[in-house]
Amino acid sequence: MGQGDSARSTRAAILGALLLLTACARDARQPLVLYSPHGRDLLQLFETTYEAAHPDVDVRWLDMGSQDVYDRVRSEAANPQADVWFGGPDTIFARGAAEGLLAPHRPPWADALTADCRAPGDLYFCLYLTAPVLVYNRDAVPAAEAPADWDDLLAARWKGKVLIRDPLASGTMRTLFGMVLAKSVAETGSPDRGFEWLRRLDAQTKEYVQNPALLFTKITRREGLVTVWELTDMFWQQQRGVPIAYKFPESGTPVIADAVGVVAKAPHPAAAAAFVDWIGTLEAQKLAAEKAYRLPARTDLPREQLPAWAIEVLAQMRPAAYDRALVAVHGAEWMEKWDREIRGHGLD
Repeated sequence: MGQGDSARSTRAAILGALLLLTACARDARQPLVLYSPHGRDLLQLFETTYEAAHPDVDVRWLDMGSQDVYDRVRSEAANPQADVWFGGPDTIFARGAAEGLLAPHRPPWADALTADCRAPGDLYFCLYLTAPVLVYNRDAVPAAEAPADWDDLLAARWKGKVLIRDPLASGTMRTLFGMVLAKSVAETGSPDRGFEWLRRLDAQTKEYVQNPALLFTKITRREGLVTVWELTDMFWQQQRGVPIAYKFPESGTPVIADAVGVVAKAPHPAAAAAFVDWIGTLEAQKLAAEKAYRLPARTDLPREQLPAWAIEVLAQMRPAAYDRALVAVHGAEWMEKWDREIRGHGLD
């Protein structure tokens, strides 16, 4: 072996040793596993930020739909793999709490929330507020002609032009469907009128799309022109150049209280509690608002400290009144009935 080869071998050995040491150092960190529907952008932001402040922690996450998170936590209840259930409508969290899927932990920021954002027994707490909105391809649909309320989706001109995220996997769509059915119960004593409305919507729907990325790809390609989707992700899509615009429905929208909680029997309960304590701090709430379009649930954050988009949303958003507790109790059976009797059947 020549002198150059020897030097290269030595450098390679040193490099290999350094890589091994680095890997070992990483392996020595405390794992912290998050199950979340919040998407890669927010999850990577929080992973980087939290690890910078806590170099002994290795944040790992799985991104999936809200209902998928619940299903996975439930299926793993005997041997939990996640530490923190991070994100999803509080109605889904309420089901998880009733089934013993969450462990009590009261973060120091809990008193900065409204009473309805704090679960009994300190099992989960609201972090953000969001809402389903009416979304349309702005290049194909003039703003004046775009749907302005939920019933507008049933107009003949939108038949076959509506795309909807698969409601069985989406907490956003479950929230909207739950509002429709709960209002039907409140006004008529039965969910039947609400199911009829959903049947008419099904007749308008071209496709129930499996994930948000595909939904907006199809909207961009004009395979559909209008949809219903969650406000914050809509802002992300606009930032990426997707040609969409939105309207808040005139009759009101079911504001989603997006929650967080420690998984029962979490593998790393102390790390999970510490993360929950941090995620609701004013620092983390401002970061989420400024970098990831999340509207803070804390009531002690002055409005003037929020970014412009959040101030505009608070001025425009009109929360709909409906029985969220009723949705938490009956939501699962209502969705099963919808899937069994309405999906794909329309008005036939």
